[in-house]
Amino acid sequence: MGDDLANVRKNRIRSFRVLGRDTESIFDVWQVHGTAVSFASEPRQPNEHEDKADLIFTDRPEVSLFMRFADCTPLLFVDASRGVIGIAHAGWMGTVRGVATAAVNAMREKYGSKPENIQAAIGPSIGPDHYEIGEDVIQQVHDAFGKDAESLLPEVGERRHFDMWAANRIQLERAGVDHIESANICTVCHPKDWFSHRGEKGKTGRFGALIGLNR
Repeated sequence: MGDDLANVRKNRIRSFRVLGRDTESIFDVWQVHGTAVSFASEPRQPNEHEDKADLIFTDRPEVSLFMRFADCTPLLFVDASRGVIGIAHAGWMGTVRGVATAAVNAMREKYGSKPENIQAAIGPSIGPDHYEIGEDVIQQVHDAFGKDAESLLPEVGERRHFDMWAANRIQLERAGVDHIESANICTVCHPKDWFSHRGEKGKTGRFGALIGLNR
């Protein structure tokens, strides 16, 4: 935040080029901590406003899905049998609202994906060792996860923390996804590699997550 926009654009272009993606293939969204889904059939045109959504899917190789993060959890999805990819933004709010579940449902309904064919990845985000939460969030975790809630709320000293990695894994497993990989990388613990909104007290950048289909 506060960085020169020209530098931000240059860094985004570099990331696309390193991965061999056309910089004009981008499809991104205005992330709002919800469970709305956007399906991308073509790149977003520069003069178009972003959809308000936290999940994006495509089956088009000419589209590159892109999202920004700084403590919230990136979720990446692939169904090779259907030629479908997706990306989701799961902060605490999106997690308790069921972003991971919504992702699997969207792939089933739109593309006919079977959960057992979906591969999911849980990317770097704030880890349970640093993610202290208050009573309001604790209650919402209990409401969303029931009997599993206590396992997601470790005690660190006299405070309760939230394990978003495990929470999203539970939702994926409940939805029938068996192939799940988790980076288990905490953004607060690794400030040289990742931006952290909490670790840097709000004055920080955003790292990007990018996924595309081979032609």
